[in-house]
Amino acid sequence: MNSQAYSGKTPAARRWRRFCRDRRGLVSLIVFVILFAMSLCAEILSNDKPFVVHYDGRFFFPIFRTYPETDFGGDFATETDYRDPFFLGQMQKPENYAVYPLNPHGYQTIDRTLSGPFPSPPSRNNWLGTDDRGRDVLARLLYGFRLSVLFGLALTVVGTLFGMFMGAVQGYFGGKLDLLLQRGSEIWGSMPELYLLIIFSSIFQPGALLLLVLLSLFSWMGLADYVRAEFLRGRNLEYVTAAKALGVGNWTIMYRHLLPNGLTPVITFLPFRVSSSILALTSLDFLGLGVPPTAPSLGELLAQGKANLGAWWLSLSSFLVVTVTLILLIFIGEALRAAFDPRLD
Repeated sequence: MNSQAYSGKTPAARRWRRFCRDRRGLVSLIVFVILFAMSLCAEILSNDKPFVVHYDGRFFFPIFRTYPETDFGGDFATETDYRDPFFLGQMQKPENYAVYPLNPHGYQTIDRTLSGPFPSPPSRNNWLGTDDRGRDVLARLLYGFRLSVLFGLALTVVGTLFGMFMGAVQGYFGGKLDLLLQRGSEIWGSMPELYLLIIFSSIFQPGALLLLVLLSLFSWMGLADYVRAEFLRGRNLEYVTAAKALGVGNWTIMYRHLLPNGLTPVITFLPFRVSSSILALTSLDFLGLGVPPTAPSLGELLAQGKANLGAWWLSLSSFLVVTVTLILLIFIGEALRAAFDPRLD
């Protein structure tokens, strides 16, 4: 085994130790991973369907399977409403019971037991209150956080891969191809992105997939410039010239020799790109150009808080979730950038 790898002094090990020395970045990474893992289990933490139902000597698992109302003594073959007074009355019998999640509300659940107007303030039944349609705010925050992070990660991956490809091609081959692609990217970057989103939102039904495609068309350009600079700097180095003299193909040189050296700006910018993607989705949802109103959205909750200034729990809770998420990602990005700083090697 290589003595350097055995002693833990490989570049990856040194970067990880430098990252861990930044306590703020390490704690932010741990907190973000925990919050994201909780959001991935949103159906288990917040749902209007019980984990398990024991009725008439049988066990049912509504959170994993759909059951008709007739299975619980009802008259209709439609899906059971587990908040219906009839079902709750059936569960009052000694031999029957239902185990609900910690927060017994889904992101589309309308609390019809409230006597006051919507939005309603925090209560024992709704810990963070309800929105202007009677839906539980905590459930929508949990599901909305998951949607935002997954969207941010997907947009970051697509934009990063395409940006790396474009930057590598421009930087390695150079010449007229680089000049042509550079002028083309400058023209494409001058396109009014917001106007295009408004036009396509009026033509097609808004959704996360449509936003992902449209934003991916523009998200690659900033990263491509950094990768292009790295490939321009490395294409004339001695080991690249030697590889060409040995007959190694261009794509092999780009992938095996130049790409690892060009990954430093890519990796260090990843958390910042995720945060900008989350902020873009939140902003579009706030303007009504994002996901449909039925989907859980942090931006839609912010818009509701703006429209209902007296409902402080709407704007405060959604603002805190967005702010904390962006702060965690920024702290992770700063620690990652310090860990990959070549001056510290």
